[in-house]
Amino acid sequence: PETQPIMLRLRSDLVDILEAALDGTLANCEVEWDERAAVGVVLASGGYPGDYRSGDIISGLDSDFADSKVFHAGTALADGNVVTAGGRVLCACALGNTVTDAQHAAYARVEEIRWEEMYYRRDIGYRAVAREK
Repeated sequence: PETQPIMLRLRSDLVDILEAALDGTLANCEVEWDERAAVGVVLASGGYPGDYRSGDIISGLDSDFADSKVFHAGTALADGNVVTAGGRVLCACALGNTVTDAQHAAYARVEEIRWEEMYYRRDIGYRAVAREK
């Protein structure tokens, strides 16, 4: 999950970068990054990292938020629904002009997502936010 906010900032085509790495031409590859801050909040199944349930229907994934993305980790499709299938289920990531803005946007995205016994930390990015003040 630590990589997911970084990937949200990537503006270059990841496939082109990977192909350049395979071809040995990565040093010649121009990689573009979004300069804004990114924050990612992991949404986990209740009980994680211990015993947790699977198969709960996840709602709110179709909400449209600018400059955000929800990465799937422990999900599956069942009867046409996205359901939980792991401990770390999703990572809601967002960009912002400051870490504070990105944090607020990520948590706004989290607030749209629901399933039974969903759990997430409410302190993500707090040290970086404190440094901005």
